[in-house]
Amino acid sequence: MTHRPRWGLFLAFALAIVVADQATKALVTATLQPGESRAILDDLLRIVFSQNSGALFGLFKDNAVMFGVVSLAVIALIVIYHSRAGGSFYMTVTLGLLLGGAIGNMLDRLRLGYVVDFVDGGIGNVRWYTFNVADAAISLSILLLLLAAVRPSLTQPRNQERMSAGATESAGGAGPAEPAARGDR
Repeated sequence: MTHRPRWGLFLAFALAIVVADQATKALVTATLQPGESRAILDDLLRIVFSQNSGALFGLFKDNAVMFGVVSLAVIALIVIYHSRAGGSFYMTVTLGLLLGGAIGNMLDRLRLGYVVDFVDGGIGNVRWYTFNVADAAISLSILLLLLAAVRPSLTQPRNQERMSAGATESAGGAGPAEPAARGDR
């Protein structure tokens, strides 16, 4: 049985990330000058208006337009992958987060020529890379994809899980059902 992708949920998660990302970036750019910072939790967490013209963690500086164009291809791949793997709630949410993050940063790259980063955490001079809502969504989605690689059962649509459980019960409940005979044995 094939499971259709959950387009509404997928797009809702992506849109929520884009809106949150762009709204927080607009707030930061309206209240701070580039390089200016405000302490949130003393020195542990600060809001810093940073202009990242590169990629993840500031790599490959001054290539924002190129990464903006590459983002279009990445967005297309995410949508295509969702059309094939989006039958499960887990993958729908994961790919929605990834799509929203990709769109949020792409909008900055194409519109501004850089990505607005603003969350700065660390202790003293030991700081983590400055990031934004889109980066957080992308990072979370990557962790969720890695978890799915370790636990593939997370990506099974609910109906398929119920069908598998029903097959086990109809086989006498003594354990998993025998695998189907294969011609390659």
